[in-house]
Amino acid sequence: MPKYTCLAVAAFAVALARGQACDADAPADEPPSPTSQESGEPPREPPFDFLGNARLTGDWWGARPRLEERGVTVDLGLTTIYQHNARGGAQTRHAHRVSGSYDLEVTFDFERLKLWKGGTLYALAEGSWDVGISDAGYVGDLFGVNGDAAGPQEIQLAELWYEHALLGDKLRVRFGKLDLTLDFDTNAFANDETAQFLNLGLINAANIPFPDRGHGVQFVATPFDWLYFGAGIADAEADVKKTGFRTAYHGPARTFSIYEFGLTPVWETGWGQLPGSYRFGVWYDPQPKERFFNDLGGRLRTIPLKRDDTGWYMSLDQAVFRENPQVAGDEQGLGLFFRYAFAHDEVNDIEHFWSAGGQYQGLIPTRDEDVLAFGVAQGVLSRQMRLIDADPHRETALEVYYRIQLFPWLTVSPDFQWILRPGGEHGRDAFVAGIRLQMAF
Repeated sequence: MPKYTCLAVAAFAVALARGQACDADAPADEPPSPTSQESGEPPREPPFDFLGNARLTGDWWGARPRLEERGVTVDLGLTTIYQHNARGGAQTRHAHRVSGSYDLEVTFDFERLKLWKGGTLYALAEGSWDVGISDAGYVGDLFGVNGDAAGPQEIQLAELWYEHALLGDKLRVRFGKLDLTLDFDTNAFANDETAQFLNLGLINAANIPFPDRGHGVQFVATPFDWLYFGAGIADAEADVKKTGFRTAYHGPARTFSIYEFGLTPVWETGWGQLPGSYRFGVWYDPQPKERFFNDLGGRLRTIPLKRDDTGWYMSLDQAVFRENPQVAGDEQGLGLFFRYAFAHDEVNDIEHFWSAGGQYQGLIPTRDEDVLAFGVAQGVLSRQMRLIDADPHRETALEVYYRIQLFPWLTVSPDFQWILRPGGEHGRDAFVAGIRLQMAF
């Protein structure tokens, strides 16, 4: 069912684009329409301008801007990643993989469609191929060195939700098949595996048990420009590859919930306006989880369980320097970030987690869109794991990447990671080298 649903959404968008293009053609007996410069409309992109187009396929001979003017936005992207465990870890021989993903996004703005104000419908269909080198067992780490690798799958409806804005856009309510990480535990510099860090420890806090994308509801209230509150509830047993109706509405129907508030000031300094975000949140997971316990050599067979697991986190980011403070919207400069998260050590492998780092956009003259970034993430393992004959310590991941914008629609990012104590044990430190290619069609 998800495959046919997303194909139907794409077909509807294409049909609408064709219909708008046909309507725009003037009959032969009417005078020609004015040019975009004469009418005041922005000039349209050529169909295939490899050097200048924001997307490889251009504006589809005018169909794309007509769709967007009427409230329909279509985006198609491709990400492919090569990684090799060059040293240490669990295995280096043939320890490489080429993985990737492709996604089709369709957004319907109901106000522009002249249906009703404040409504947005969003659908995401995605597919992928191959697993990452962490999933293949070559590194032996906890976090995972490739946050984009999802295994082989043709295409699936990953997200489908409706959002409504109320009270002058000060309240947003969203429900459907959701991804809670889009609005909770976010970060301006460490939250996107397709454009920023690849290591999962530098995408989200590694000890927040976010459920897979599934049925849920959330709201975000912004009473002031510098303050917001958010809450989300989702199916704790969700599986993105399934519809979710069985786990969400049958049996115990357990729900994961998360609550967050944040400050988003813009500091006026001698270096111009420097925006920042300071987020603080708590989460609640009611699912029964196995406690770490000593089974007395197999004599104790009843596994103790813990319900109502909770934890808390913070995620901070701050721009600290702008090269061109007098130019509005110019983001060249330095930004820093920090995360911390706590989870109870009775049932969670990682008790304390933190990450920190920064990025500099436009470091090399004339390369204003390129980004150099460095980050470090560390998970401190639960001491209670000693009850199951483990030797817990901590795993530390260091990552550096340089994102090169070759064309507006194409970026290439060399990426290097050092994993210290993979798995939190006394194994060999691993060095992972890779490269990521991201395209917008």
